[in-house]
Amino acid sequence: MTPTGQPLPRTTKAAEPAGFQQALGKALGAVSQAQNEASALQREVQLDNPTVSLEQTMIAMQKAQIGFQATLQVRNRLVQAYSDVMNMQV
Repeated sequence: MTPTGQPLPRTTKAAEPAGFQQALGKALGAVSQAQNEASALQREVQLDNPTVSLEQTMIAMQKAQIGFQATLQVRNRLVQAYSDVMNMQV
């Protein structure tokens, strides 16, 4: 309720619960963005851009690699879970 006692106006869009598909999509997008940023920094270092440091580039590369490895592990676990469910006796 508002301070005057009136009901709050309703929004036209209902809040959707965050699902696994949206969470996975956001995670994959973040990993892709980290890889693109690392590639861009590598290119700038190779072109001797004075505003980009080697340390900054190496950190971005490590972040991208860790994100990729985590994504790969999630994928492997999902494939294993799917295989386990498909091999269950009913």
